[in-house]
Amino acid sequence: MKINIKRVRILQDGVAKRGPVVYWMSRDQRADDNWALLYAQEIALNAKVPLLVVFCLVPDFLNATIRHYGFMLKGLEETMQTLSKKKMPLTIILGQPNKALPQYLESRKAGSLVTDFDPLRIKRIWKAEVASVISIPFYEVDAHNIVPCWHGSSKQEYGAYTIRPKILKALPEFLTPFPKLRIHPFRLSSQPPTANINKLVTTLCIDRSVKEVGWIHPGEKQAIKVLRRFLRHGLAAYAEARNDPNRSGQSGLSPYLHFGQISAQRIATEVMDAKVSKQAKDTFLEELIVRRELSDNYCFYNSCYDSFEGFPSWAKKTLNEHRRDRRDYLYSLKEFEQGQTHDILWNAAQRELRITGKMHGYMRMYWAKKILEWTKTPEKAMAIAVYLNDRYSLDGRDPNGYAGIAWSIGGVHDRAWNTHAVYGKVRYMSYNGCKSKFDVQSYIDNIKGYRHA
Repeated sequence: MKINIKRVRILQDGVAKRGPVVYWMSRDQRADDNWALLYAQEIALNAKVPLLVVFCLVPDFLNATIRHYGFMLKGLEETMQTLSKKKMPLTIILGQPNKALPQYLESRKAGSLVTDFDPLRIKRIWKAEVASVISIPFYEVDAHNIVPCWHGSSKQEYGAYTIRPKILKALPEFLTPFPKLRIHPFRLSSQPPTANINKLVTTLCIDRSVKEVGWIHPGEKQAIKVLRRFLRHGLAAYAEARNDPNRSGQSGLSPYLHFGQISAQRIATEVMDAKVSKQAKDTFLEELIVRRELSDNYCFYNSCYDSFEGFPSWAKKTLNEHRRDRRDYLYSLKEFEQGQTHDILWNAAQRELRITGKMHGYMRMYWAKKILEWTKTPEKAMAIAVYLNDRYSLDGRDPNGYAGIAWSIGGVHDRAWNTHAVYGKVRYMSYNGCKSKFDVQSYIDNIKGYRHA
């Protein structure tokens, strides 16, 4: 079982000890199709030592609520059961990683540490802090992208058109079958205690004002079911249906991808094997691979991915030139959050987000752009959009979300358009433009019927 070493980076070149290999699970919360876990097992098998998995649970993480923690922990419960059968126990520890993780490593006399890749700033800070206080080898494996982020490109890309040829060229090298995760033959004499997930969810000190949702169920098995249902009933019409908020044209896989409960590579492989048109496959794979990996590229190479400073120079220039433009409407964060604007379409989109934890991709563009139009500054618009998306969307706090909002408000991965008040040369969207694309009133009427679970 050999893992392509190009998937791996060394974060701390320490001296391996004769102790268990620890996989610090974070972004990729699954047992199957997980290159980071497979690499950790490869090290452990070669060293003939136990393999332990640890998840560091941080309360109050980037505006996450019980909606997010509940979905995540219920998914982790399934992963914990699967890993237990593989004789690699998953332990959940509480606290900030820079303190909780080194203490765990010391208590288990760990010989080396493996983690999964995440381009977000806070995750990279955590890893740097952990690396600074440990002496064992510390490896990072990109188990989220098909082409590892640092291999796909060595710089921030301008847009899909610049990263696409690089990704497509590298795909054959990395789109390879997953080895089978083995029952691990080397075990500790005493197993770590198993967490009671229900008790943990009940006792966690987190924001419970944003309710959990009932339309989606977490976990690896459920993610596979959703994928297979999409392949049977949705993929064939994806190219035509995906931009209409009134049609069930999207895959529904975004929350599972965000929490790492399914691998993008597994999805890509099954889509490629599906008996549908090449256009349907290519359209979906463009979103799954090129656009997702472009978002990771943006967050990895631009530390200001969630603020005005991360916008391209042309966008900052044009937005600065239009700072004093008259705004016909100005709304507070509370008014945005409660969907209390003059625009019934925008209010419907916000209601969908608040109640269901999701928003159709086309509406999310309109939603973010109107926040720019109805706030005093682009900085404030960016902060409000990020806050609302991270707080309510199941797939919030994700490179896709940050890149999408930055595209809408700051022209990231886009080009300059005709000048418009407030927007400058950033692409403009309007209510009438939406009416020309889909049945706006039908969408609004449908959302009116939504009720909290």
